[in-house]
Amino acid sequence: MKRIFSGVQPTGTVTLGNYIGAFRQFTELQHEYDCIFSIVDQHAITMPQEPDELSEAIRRLAATYIAAGIDPEKATLFIQSEVPAHAQAGWIMQCISYIGELERMTQYKDKSEGREAVSSGLLTYPPLMAADILLYDSDIVPVGDDQKQHVELTRDLAERFNKRFGETLTVPDIRLPQHGARIKSLQDPLKKMSKSDTNKKAVISLLDEPKQIEKKIKSAVTDSDGRVTYDVENKPGVSNLLNIEASLTGYSVEELVRKYEGSGYGAFKAGVAEAVISHLTPIQERYNELIGSQELDRILDEGAEKANTIASATLSRMEAAMGLGRKRRK
Repeated sequence: MKRIFSGVQPTGTVTLGNYIGAFRQFTELQHEYDCIFSIVDQHAITMPQEPDELSEAIRRLAATYIAAGIDPEKATLFIQSEVPAHAQAGWIMQCISYIGELERMTQYKDKSEGREAVSSGLLTYPPLMAADILLYDSDIVPVGDDQKQHVELTRDLAERFNKRFGETLTVPDIRLPQHGARIKSLQDPLKKMSKSDTNKKAVISLLDEPKQIEKKIKSAVTDSDGRVTYDVENKPGVSNLLNIEASLTGYSVEELVRKYEGSGYGAFKAGVAEAVISHLTPIQERYNELIGSQELDRILDEGAEKANTIASATLSRMEAAMGLGRKRRK
């Protein structure tokens, strides 16, 4: 089986958009590929974090992975900082990266703009991400458009390493989302739903209670037309709600348009809310079972053990290829 690697930062709350755009695809991929999923907490500290909140966020994200359908019997789930090879290989990747190419990274420019002081970790985030991927001989990396540039750099660094030190690292392919609509903000349907959005009415969290979901969808921006039709350019708010219900129910957008023909936006929004609540309820129930349980710790312990075995072997190859330590004599 080909291997897939994906990492998610434990910052903010997993949104409905994250779930539809990424997590649900992960649950499908685990049946076709050898999947390795990492909670990349070392990436999170490129920006200031409150220690207790970060620790809790790591556990919440781990529970969310499992509740959303990741099967630890099929996939490996682990916390990045519990596998020391990530930081070690990250340093190696920094040493073969160029400052100019790191400064050209779009996310670095966006996050550093207007700041008086910027963490050096924000600049060297991409080499650590490259290490995350390359340590597992990853064949495929599924990412959104915002991370594509980082994986392209990962490919460049792997090829650069292999050219200098011999064929050591697997050069991964990029996999962009192949299906499923990009879910937009409920308050500004021209931009994506983001866990960093300061307007909480714009975002549905995977852990929102039914009343919260109903209220948020009821207040979702639509238009004054009153007709439920799919037109992304002229009716982005209505189209976004149709995409949400279609993604969660398996009905096509066309079928939903027929379902709501002659209905006003009140009935339409009530139907969308019902679909969201129905889909999220079993996920939330499983999450609540896991969050304080020894089962979650066992899954993470086993995941860290598997990840350490794979990553340590790759790191050893990298160090031997470069002449580090005494490994090259073996």
